[in-house]
Order: sequence, then structure tokens, then C-alpha cells
Amino acid sequence: MSYSGEKQFPMTWEQAVEWLRGQPGQEALVKACYFDDPLLDAARRFHQSEEWTETRKRLPDPPGKALDLGAGRGISSYALAKDGFDVTSLEPDSSALVGAEAITSLAKVSGLSINVVREWGECLPFADSSFDMVHGRQVLHHARNLSALCKEVARVLKPGGVFIATREHVVDLPEELPVFLDGHPLHHLYGGENAFSLMQYIDAIENAGFWFSEILAPFDNAINYFPATWNQVETLAQKLCPGSPEDASASLRRVYRDPGRLFTFSVVKQPFVQDKEHDMSWFRRSLHSSAIVRNALTDNLQAMAASLPKPKPKPVLPQVLYAKILRYMRRFRRK
Repeated sequence: MSYSGEKQFPMTWEQAVEWLRGQPGQEALVKACYFDDPLLDAARRFHQSEEWTETRKRLPDPPGKALDLGAGRGISSYALAKDGFDVTSLEPDSSALVGAEAITSLAKVSGLSINVVREWGECLPFADSSFDMVHGRQVLHHARNLSALCKEVARVLKPGGVFIATREHVVDLPEELPVFLDGHPLHHLYGGENAFSLMQYIDAIENAGFWFSEILAPFDNAINYFPATWNQVETLAQKLCPGSPEDASASLRRVYRDPGRLFTFSVVKQPFVQDKEHDMSWFRRSLHSSAIVRNALTDNLQAMAASLPKPKPKPVLPQVLYAKILRYMRRFRRK
């Protein structure tokens, strides 16, 4: 049993995942979520996925010390360790299926060195500037305090360190959150899902002292749309934006706004600069970050505007009826 606010739910996260794994016809969803066993096979599949291939392009090179935030079963921790990072996995749940014990077992069977720490992201048990990068897959939207979590991530990162938060759920309006939660396959069982607005993510990240390198909308990259394929993205674009001269991702960026859609944020911790007003490199990087934010918010506003109901056009009289009325009015004037 679990609680979300004042509401009581019948299952824990572990029990909800176990329930999903036992449902007939849900094998594809279980596999897409990497909830299947053996865990090592699921981790290997994630490491070879298009999602991770695209994520890897945004990681520091050469690899350094990495914190995997809200690591779950450990598939991202496995991928980071496999690619040469010195990995610490942070996971508050002790579960052997979806938590810290699962990560420990995965490290043992894979032979990879992964340090597992049980703690919440809002209170990281690490010294300042401990990591070269922080990675979080589907983590920020679970934050109990989004601002505090982002500030803690910034604290433990070295100046210039990379934080990449992938596949974060976004809603535009408060009334859209229940729509997303009602449609989620597991929220009604354990109550742990959530979503923030794009502006809430941006504010929390910027106020923590980060610059934006990239904000990926739902169909900009396989990080967000995987396990869908690019062909499926193009099909959706043709349906929603017929005749658009732009490519599929650009077209969908300005019309698609389903509650809970996925965004990815790639950011860099600002270096310490004593005199920011006279440091041109700091100023240019700050302007670049602002431009990325402005473009993302502009596209999102255009999508919101496109979803508004169109005003009904004023009725136009048929040509024949219009001509008859004109003839009648002329006769009336002559009289």
C-alpha cells in the first residue's frame, strides 16, 4: 500500500510493476519499460537501444564520475558503467525488482562496478563538486520538491559538469494533470506519477545555476519517442500536419501537446566567475542558453495556440441567394 498526498493507493511501486508483468497482453509494454527478466538481458537491450545511443552522444568524453539519479532497476547505471563511467546509483527504494537490491544484483551478475546508495534526490549524501556528470531517466517529474532536487544536483556537480534529464512528463495546464494521471497504466495502483509544466522545469533548472545546452521536444529525438520509430513519427506528422513543408519533428513541435508528453533537458553547471558583467565567454554562453529556452517556449506556446478551438466563420450567403436579395432591394428602391 502507498500514499500520495492524502490519497491512499492499494499497491507499492514494486507491487504495481509485478501486477503489470502478470497481465495478459501487456508483454510489449513490460519489455518497452525494461521491466522484464532476466534483468541483465533487459539492461543489455537498453544499452544497445536507439534511446541510449542518442543519450551517449550528450555525455562527457572522456568518461568520469557519474551519478545515476533515481536509478530504478539500474539499466542506466549499467549503460553508464559499460561505457566507462565510474558510476554511483542513487535509488531510495530497496526493492529487488525495481530498486537498490535489483541494481546490486545487476552489478554482481554483469561484473560491473556500480556503487549503490539508498537516498532521495532532494538530500544527496555527497560532497560539493563530487561528479563530472549526473544522469536521470524519468526522474524529475517524481520530485517531491523540484527546485530542491535541481539545486542538489548542481551542488554535487563540478563546475562545467553535465546534467541530462531524459523523458520528463510535461503538462501545460493544471487541469491537464488529472487527464495524464488517469491515462497512466500504473498510477491508479501506486499513485507515484506526476508531471510539471515546461516553465516549471526551466525555472527550477535555471535557478539551480545551469545553462541549457538542449531542450528536446517529444519528437525531436529517439531519446523521447523510443520505442516508436522515425517512420511512425512521420506518419503521425502527416496525420496532424498534412502538407507541412517542414520535417516531421519540426511540424509536430508546434501542434502536439498531449498531457504527459516527454521532454529531455541537457544542461551544464555554470562555472564560477567573479565578474560576470565583463566576462564575454560567460555572457555569450548565457545568451545561448536563453535562446534555447526562448525557442522551446515559443514552440510550446504555438502548440497551445494551435489546440484552441477555432472561431466559427461567419456564414456566407450562397451566390444565387445573394443576387436575388440584391434584385429585390433594387425593386424596393425604385418603388
